Amino acid sequence: MPLLNPASPQRFAPSALTRTLAWLRLCAITGQSSAVLFAALWMRMEIPVLPLLVVIGLYAIFAAFASFRLTMPWRVREWETIGHIAADTLVLSALLYLTGGATNPFVTLLLIPIALGAAALTIPALLTVAALTCLAYVFLLRHYLPLPPMMEGRAGFELHVLGMAVNFAITAMLLGFFVNRLATAVRLQQDEVQRVRERALRDEGILAIATQAAGAAHELNTPLATMRMLLPELRREHATDQPLAEDLELLEEQVERCRGILREMVAFGKAQLSQEEEQMDVGSFVHGCLERFQLLRPEAELELDMADTVAGAALSSPPGLRHALINLLNNAADASAMRESNRVALRVSRDRGWLELDVTDHGPGFLPDEPGYALGYSGKQGGLGIGLTLAEATADRLSGELTAENTEDGARVRMRLPLASVSPAPSRHEGARRAPQPSK
Repeated sequence: MPLLNPASPQRFAPSALTRTLAWLRLCAITGQSSAVLFAALWMRMEIPVLPLLVVIGLYAIFAAFASFRLTMPWRVREWETIGHIAADTLVLSALLYLTGGATNPFVTLLLIPIALGAAALTIPALLTVAALTCLAYVFLLRHYLPLPPMMEGRAGFELHVLGMAVNFAITAMLLGFFVNRLATAVRLQQDEVQRVRERALRDEGILAIATQAAGAAHELNTPLATMRMLLPELRREHATDQPLAEDLELLEEQVERCRGILREMVAFGKAQLSQEEEQMDVGSFVHGCLERFQLLRPEAELELDMADTVAGAALSSPPGLRHALINLLNNAADASAMRESNRVALRVSRDRGWLELDVTDHGPGFLPDEPGYALGYSGKQGGLGIGLTLAEATADRLSGELTAENTEDGARVRMRLPLASVSPAPSRHEGARRAPQPSK
């Protein structure tokens, strides 16, 4: 699987810049219209009001088209972003041409596209934008309609300085807000790329473990079948030796347990490949998991806390969810056994839009000094160390989360799943095959 490089966010940046320009256009249209009307009606300046309003009106049409374009599913490419900046520069140049050109105190607004592009575009694209603005500025140095006579003399100079102050405030506000907006968008995209990369690395490790497990299951099937065939004969040959017969009976039970685990692995693998989701209610799902867990750990003393309203909720169970819950219960039983306890508790609840599965043990708790504490590393001996990792991967695929914390006499692992990802769709639920109810 090719991994994205978190150090190169440019492929995402043009989209963020284009959306920022769309917001900036709305501000510009409002400010430009207000400035034209203020100068013409309040200050009584002799400026070409009609041409200015026509340019602003055309700019508004372009802004509406650009905003509609952003709602389309097509990816925004860098050349398209440059086209939007060129249109913005052309409109601003037209407005400046009609109001004094380079002598207008607002001419420095031409720098804003360069400042925004520097935070999002590649160097060739940024050079293109800089060249466009420089050409516009050079053109406005020689070609423009002069400002009205009231801008001449000392009063005109003071008015020019006032315009520069307003321009400085506008530029500072726009650059501060929109550059921060761009930087935040790029930072979020970098974080998402990093999460995708970490998820891909983790899934690659899980796939390697699954491959090894499939090979081991295939190889173990033959010796288990041999032991299953020989153990009854040994029991018949030593029927008079009661202690040995009891040991052989225990061995036979363990062999059957191993065969059941292998069958469960094969069934789980087939379900994962088919990607079929079981349609049932939460109560049926939980009781099915508990029955399977009790077969694996008959010595466990399980406490279930689940309200009737939660038990009756519809559930669309993906293949990995059942295995993840059994893993959590099995880990809890192992942790409790470290303190010579068999008690394990499961609490199923619903918190607003979340389904919560809390598994509590009475073991020594998690070790905060270990690097894997955030994933619930308990430091127990004899485990493979992948149960919680697999459960976390399942929760992550369902847009949920897995958290671990210590309690007064043990530890608690909580799997939170959004109901939107585990609730069946109405149309799919009607024709879906309901899973068989667990036997009582």
